[in-house]
Amino acid sequence: MDLLTIILLGIVEGLTEFIPVSSTGHLVLAGALLGFHGAASGTFEIVIQLGAILAVIVVYWRRFWDVLVGLFAWSKGPVAFTRNVLLGFLPSMAIGAVAYSAIQQMLKSPMIVAVALILGGIAILLIERMTKRITTESVEGMSWRTALGIGLLQCLSMIPGVSRSGATIMGALALGVERKTAAEFSFFVAVPTMVGASAYALYKSGGALAVSDLGDIAIGFVVSFVVAIAVIKAFVAIVSRHGFAPFAWYRIVVGAIAVAWLIAR
Repeated sequence: MDLLTIILLGIVEGLTEFIPVSSTGHLVLAGALLGFHGAASGTFEIVIQLGAILAVIVVYWRRFWDVLVGLFAWSKGPVAFTRNVLLGFLPSMAIGAVAYSAIQQMLKSPMIVAVALILGGIAILLIERMTKRITTESVEGMSWRTALGIGLLQCLSMIPGVSRSGATIMGALALGVERKTAAEFSFFVAVPTMVGASAYALYKSGGALAVSDLGDIAIGFVVSFVVAIAVIKAFVAIVSRHGFAPFAWYRIVVGAIAVAWLIAR
């Protein structure tokens, strides 16, 4: 894979990982557009997401540090935070391991991505309009049932184009979590989810990866990390003021264009 393609895919990942538009879906469509169809393409698309995950750790390092310190003292807030993040992560870990082969097959279908983008955009508009009652305003204040419910809904994101952040954020909104908290919980749950998914992808395809593939992944990792840092801060500010409707309309437009392009090519 040439350097320009690697950089472009890294930028796409960093821009889309934390907004509800599906980073994996965008990588699949971008790969189709750029002719990136190598044997390691699926692994590349999953593992460079670790760059974006590192951005979460850097931006929220103080929050994670306070939770770690609080766990040693068994403080109520940090314990609840950790419990809720784990409950948001465990369902996707279990189902992802069982459905790995099916997920890899779906990653090869840009049409699935395009249709999922459209349907997901419509779902966001409906949930935004229907959700009125807020019962939770912090990750620590979230009940275990709410966290587990969000974790189960995150499993929908295994369909390329659905969006992991979109599934968790919209699931949180539907369960009464306020917007900023829903977005931040999606960031926090992304850390164990994507670390686990990347480790499993490397384990499953490690024998098929060449040294050059690892170099490509490293470059994509760095690019996605740098871009994601800026996106995280901007995203929280946007949703706090304008909600998620702009991202829903973006999904619908991009999905419709992708469907037309895939039919015509």
